[in-house]
Amino acid sequence: MELQYTYWQEPDGWILGYLNDYPEHWTQGKTILELEEMLTDLYEIQREEKAQVIPERKIGKLNVNVA
Repeated sequence: MELQYTYWQEPDGWILGYLNDYPEHWTQGKTILELEEMLTDLYEIQREEKAQVIPERKIGKLNVNVA
């Protein structure tokens, strides 16, 4: 199975990234190989969570008056 991911290198040298199917879950590594290992772990966790019954998520809007 092939998964696409997005990544970038921070000024401190760490490489951050996320699976394109799960952009809200970032991970990091010191090398691309380490990042890919972390992304693989992240995929396995997400796959296990999807197997559980998760209620449908909805988005609400909140208007806040700023004084």
